[in-house]
Amino acid sequence: MQALDELGKVFGDRLLTAAGAMKVFESDGVTALSARPRAVVLPLTEAEIIAAVRWCFRHEVPWVARGSGTSLSGGSVPVADGLVISVNRMNRCLRIDPDRRLAIVQPGMINARLAREAARFGLHYAPDPSSMQVCTIGGNLAFNSGGAHCLKYGMTTNHILGCRVVLADGELVTLGGESLEGEGADTLGLFCGSEGTMGIATEITVRLVPPPEAFYCVLAGYSDVEQAGEAVASIIASGLLPGAMEIMDAMAMRAAREGVGATYPPGCDAVLIVELDGSAQSVEASREKLDELLRQSGAIAIRVAASAAERLAIWTGRKSVFSAVGRLSPDFIVQDGVVPRSRLGYALRKIGEISRETGIPVANVFHAGDGNLHPLIMYDGRLEGALHRAEQVAARIVRLCIELGGSITGEHGVGLEKRDFLPEMFDEASLDAMSRVRIEMDPKTLANRGKMFPSGEGEPTGLYGLHPLEKSGVISRF
Repeated sequence: MQALDELGKVFGDRLLTAAGAMKVFESDGVTALSARPRAVVLPLTEAEIIAAVRWCFRHEVPWVARGSGTSLSGGSVPVADGLVISVNRMNRCLRIDPDRRLAIVQPGMINARLAREAARFGLHYAPDPSSMQVCTIGGNLAFNSGGAHCLKYGMTTNHILGCRVVLADGELVTLGGESLEGEGADTLGLFCGSEGTMGIATEITVRLVPPPEAFYCVLAGYSDVEQAGEAVASIIASGLLPGAMEIMDAMAMRAAREGVGATYPPGCDAVLIVELDGSAQSVEASREKLDELLRQSGAIAIRVAASAAERLAIWTGRKSVFSAVGRLSPDFIVQDGVVPRSRLGYALRKIGEISRETGIPVANVFHAGDGNLHPLIMYDGRLEGALHRAEQVAARIVRLCIELGGSITGEHGVGLEKRDFLPEMFDEASLDAMSRVRIEMDPKTLANRGKMFPSGEGEPTGLYGLHPLEKSGVISRF
């Protein structure tokens, strides 16, 4: 405990060591995975983050940077007896430059708050994760978050210009800058999406864009979810590039109805939300083509948002699903696989078959435009073996994505839950290259130890038919 006294001199009462105070930091959005840290620090400045990281380096204590803890892959679960560096109190917007269309923010800045700050200057921050009301820009950077509108506007990496980063030994470096034109190796691109294994960002420079002049938001109902998936492929094949395309199945619609009072056309087992945006002229030129494509796709109901309020209601229903499913099931696993758009219909049919075969309900809601599936696998954790059975369903869906030429993750990250699937997606040479980069950046593997990379023999493992961490801790093979 003497070593902790050093942190106490820096952080005072912002050093948490009591079990009750640290309880909230033991897990993230994947509550089946948890570990108790040695301590939690709540820095207010960059200098305090540096002090905490250097303390860890001296004492060889693994650490994890944490924002709001909304990770859905176990990415911000602490290492047992490690340190949590919580950045929530570093949540200020340091500068907005409307002429250069950029903002500089601290890592604890909430995504939706940044969007509101930018709107004061007639600008917009495009990435819009479903958790945008609570998730932080630092976490978005770490996991390269997307959102409903990533089809047209890209992921977080497409909107980050630069950042100040504290590396695992406490060195402060600057990646990128304030220009769209970078020089040399793309170290910023390497850092974005590294899930906290390369350091912790203390300041983040983001790109802002003008908001669209006009929107055309349509909700189309279908008799089955496979038909909705095929409609997505036809829209993309036509050359249209909507701002967003989202699909919800019957169970996801039920959750949204019960959660936020959303309404959907009767007799539909799936709905497709398509939104065109841009200049008024471009939207007007595309809307007739979209309407015709939806009619040809076999939609049995088409509802156009006639006002901003109706558009907001459609999106509120869609973005409520993750939390609203809690009304249908006490527990659920959120999957995050990706399949080629041309295989969407097939993938959805196979997921339905897996659900019926196992008797485990699965609600489907996803970013249809880029094939990013978000099946929600429901179970009751109070029943013996229920989590294990749900994990097995999730594993089958992950492997289905790999078999179809997709990915094990689109935006939630690998974290703990999917790290052992990496060898099924990448060959040995690729995994070796990744691990060598990891070690070069952090030879002691202190930064978010045990995340992303496959676990070694005998190490604690993640979800999907394996074993939750609980109090075992997280150990890297490096």
